[in-house]
Amino acid sequence: MTSIVRTAGPTFLRRPRGTEWVADVLRVLTLLSIPLATIGWGPIAFAVMSLTLFGVVVPRILGLRPGFDVALCLLALVAGWSSALEWYTTVPGWDKLIHFLLVGALAVLVVVIASDLGILPDATRMRVVVAVAVCGTIGLAIGAVWEMFEWVGHNYLDSTIFVGYDDTIGDLLADGGGAVVVGIVARWCASDRRIVEPPVRSWRQSPAV
Repeated sequence: MTSIVRTAGPTFLRRPRGTEWVADVLRVLTLLSIPLATIGWGPIAFAVMSLTLFGVVVPRILGLRPGFDVALCLLALVAGWSSALEWYTTVPGWDKLIHFLLVGALAVLVVVIASDLGILPDATRMRVVVAVAVCGTIGLAIGAVWEMFEWVGHNYLDSTIFVGYDDTIGDLLADGGGAVVVGIVARWCASDRRIVEPPVRSWRQSPAV
């Protein structure tokens, strides 16, 4: 069993310290945002906020560096509310900025998970050029999935979800660019983690019958 599975529970349930409190406050705000967004903006907002909650929980399970954890939670929460408040279509450039920042952070998150599972080499020792290439590729992959979800949403759920050729290409450029830039600091993001190992019980410690 991989370490990420073994340590997920204890790491998620650990007591927060220092900056970790900020990330946990953002997680609570994300949880509270689900009913608020659902009441105010309907089922699409519910789906978006539920996905956002998943995005802010994973960093705690992984015990990520507090600074990166806070940044990822803040970006995810802002991205979720940006969808509900329609900032992507009403604020010039906002869509591309969120794509650049959030997808870049998510690319590093995927690298950390893949590293823990043994799919990729140790993220804390990965050469910068390799990290940049890997993050850039993952960022484009995330962006492609994002755009497909937008297309499905536009055609089958809510026609107000904006899609278009120019928008899609611009979003993918922002996704790839953000992931490449964040890839430069991927090793920093992947280090200094707060992983809690579960207690190991020996057969000698088993209670006597």
